[in-house]
Amino acid sequence: MTSASAASTLLDWYDRHARRLPWRVSPQDRAVGEVPDPYRVWLSEIMLQQTTVAAVKDYFEKFVKTWPTIKHLAAASEEDVMKAWAGLGYYSRARNLKKCANTVADQLDGRFPETEAELLKLPGIGPYTAAAIATIAFDSHAAVVDGNVERVITRLDQIETPLPDAKPLVKARMGELTPNVRPGDFAQAVMDLGATICTPRRPACALCPWTSNCKVQGTEIAETLPRKAPKKQKPTRIGAAFVAVNAGNGAVLLRRRPPSGLLGGMTEVPGTHWAEQFDVETSLEDAPFPANWKKRPSEVKHTFTHFHLRLTIFRADLSGDTLPKLEDSWWSEPDALESEALPTVMRKVLVSALS
Repeated sequence: MTSASAASTLLDWYDRHARRLPWRVSPQDRAVGEVPDPYRVWLSEIMLQQTTVAAVKDYFEKFVKTWPTIKHLAAASEEDVMKAWAGLGYYSRARNLKKCANTVADQLDGRFPETEAELLKLPGIGPYTAAAIATIAFDSHAAVVDGNVERVITRLDQIETPLPDAKPLVKARMGELTPNVRPGDFAQAVMDLGATICTPRRPACALCPWTSNCKVQGTEIAETLPRKAPKKQKPTRIGAAFVAVNAGNGAVLLRRRPPSGLLGGMTEVPGTHWAEQFDVETSLEDAPFPANWKKRPSEVKHTFTHFHLRLTIFRADLSGDTLPKLEDSWWSEPDALESEALPTVMRKVLVSALS
């Protein structure tokens, strides 16, 4: 199979079977002259990092409805952006999203650069995202490699070198296969092939347009690729969270985390540090203020990229004359909690404390 014939075969398949996605211009629309919006391509690629298409769709549609252009996003407050992002995880992406919007709007008159090299200079844009934007938004020739592409290419050529060592091989092969004509559609076609046909388990080899050229099609080897180096065991950190509730109106005391670091700039309830060596029995010594703190019956468990977390939850119900006033904190009433920039772990904490 030559690279040209492989690309042609896959593009024919894509023209018939491309997924309908809110940030994508379909092959049919491209055929009549519609072109991708770099803003929407960039926004979707940032959101899709470490996240699924299903999880991103609603967030994407909310973002573009609220901020239809990059200049609108640049004019938004960081607090509003973080609130809209809450629940998507990996919150440094949201902070860099705002920084990038500011840079493009203020320094580049709202226009994204068209080359990988220039895109890489923008906040929050790494090699994959730069290649994806250059290719999908501007039809530049670039090797776009995400998890779906890694799976397709390692199976196509039976690359048994474990990831991440196999990444250069995959990128080189993707570069060879990517055509000069419609490179953006080709990149999305390989992604769709991985998402719908060449799936992690039980790939539908009989339906694959590349089946006759795939070295592992129909074999047990297929499900073992791509190979991955053994994962390091994640440590477990422990801490405590303190949920103070206004007995009068149900408002909850919240505060903002420091702007940098894990969950930087997000909203939380007061709590302790998180550490592998943590004495739960002395948790109340770190309570934000004296109160009748009552321990909830079960822990909250959450997993981050690099560690597991277990939180002991304490709740205190306070009357109006005992409500504390803490610096950089505020009382959020029940109907406002949903719109707060609370990460998933903090929403779990509130469910545990308020149920």
